[in-house]
Amino acid sequence: MAKTKGTVFFCQNCGYESAKWQGQCPGCHEWNTFVEEPAAPKKSAAGKNTRPSVPVSEPVRLSEISADESERTSSGMAELDRVLGGGIVSGSLILVGGDPGIGKSTLLLQVCRDLVNRGHKVLYISGEESARQLKLRAQRVGRFAEELMVLCETNLDTICEVLQRQKPEFVVIDSIQTMYSEEVASAPGSVSQVRQATGVFMQIAKGMGITVFLVGHVTKEGAIAGPRVLEHMVDTVLYFEGDRHAAYRILRGVKNRFGSTNEIGVFEMRDTGLVEVENPSEYMLSGKLENASGSVVACSMEGTRPVLVEIQALVCQSNLPMPRRTTAGTDFNRVNLLLAVLEKRAGIHLSACDVYVNIAGGIKMTEPAIDLGLILALVSSYKDIAVDEKLIAFGEVGLSGEIRAVNMAKQRADEARKLGFTTVLMPEVSVKTVGRIPGLKIVGFKTVREAVFYILSGEDAGLPFSS
Repeated sequence: MAKTKGTVFFCQNCGYESAKWQGQCPGCHEWNTFVEEPAAPKKSAAGKNTRPSVPVSEPVRLSEISADESERTSSGMAELDRVLGGGIVSGSLILVGGDPGIGKSTLLLQVCRDLVNRGHKVLYISGEESARQLKLRAQRVGRFAEELMVLCETNLDTICEVLQRQKPEFVVIDSIQTMYSEEVASAPGSVSQVRQATGVFMQIAKGMGITVFLVGHVTKEGAIAGPRVLEHMVDTVLYFEGDRHAAYRILRGVKNRFGSTNEIGVFEMRDTGLVEVENPSEYMLSGKLENASGSVVACSMEGTRPVLVEIQALVCQSNLPMPRRTTAGTDFNRVNLLLAVLEKRAGIHLSACDVYVNIAGGIKMTEPAIDLGLILALVSSYKDIAVDEKLIAFGEVGLSGEIRAVNMAKQRADEARKLGFTTVLMPEVSVKTVGRIPGLKIVGFKTVREAVFYILSGEDAGLPFSS
């Protein structure tokens, strides 16, 4: 008689289930992602079912489906509404992830406050804090005009019964890693438990029309703890970025089925909670020194919002056999690539120098459009020549030293003019799309060599430009 196996193996990346351990996942083809967990015992039909009873679905014609934007509900925070695509969509499943102490629970508690004050029925389910702890934190974020329902529970069976009985409009689950189902014979936070809990809440959101916010913890690599399939199942994924010891927080939308992705919202952490920062470019540039070498302002598009950031570079002679390369707020490998382009295409030899690059303000910028700003900041620091403080630069740099076009060039230039900048350096191919902007000098470049010559000489001779 064959022995029944008491364990199964799950892929942490895609959730693929296997009876034995495998080095490579057959589902997503990732290596070393399988973890062993106890197998879920099969229950009889009379057993308990965690899934809520919902009406049987019937197919409908596409023309009969209403897609009115009025179904969105404002969260009460303009920055959050922007990231969500204009507001909260009814019946959506929203995942909010971030480091411990970054402000996830505070943000959602403030959203609950604004919703209940406008007459909405909201249920806050906490699996990590007691009701007293939640009360103390609620007192810090402001006055609740109406009563917020609170449930301290981690059992999915109990939560489903409460939801079917109370029928709230909005639910906050804090956090998804603490929820467990008795149908799954593994510890809370495991791959199978997180997948099971997310599936139940997804059915609740879609079947009952309840908007569900899930709080998710992140790993040391910055990804949501648990299977990657968790992000695939939800409608929207929001990440809180920034140092918890710093004042500012960045809320970034990395997935959104109801709006554009990579939108950001900026918040400032205060004693009373999170406060919105309406103009992030202004605070990103605050504290910028005048006539300082190695400092260049660049423009990056975060979704549909242009954000101006200060790129700081420090280049100095190294006393080490292997010079140091340090980056903060941007991709390390991208900086090394640009250093190679500078040496090969512009004759700027930095192989014997220590190079430090920082994006001021604590924000992470990975868009290739900041390449030109990085190049100019490196040259400015190396030659110890200050760049005009009223100048901004954007453009993607190729391996041949060419400066390639970027999207939304006109929006970037308009944002620079609003903030008082007078000169914009950009790819020559994008100059025609921008046109003439009063009070703004637009200079276009074909190659990195031309841009470096412009910064070092300050001359426009022989360069294509439009004013």
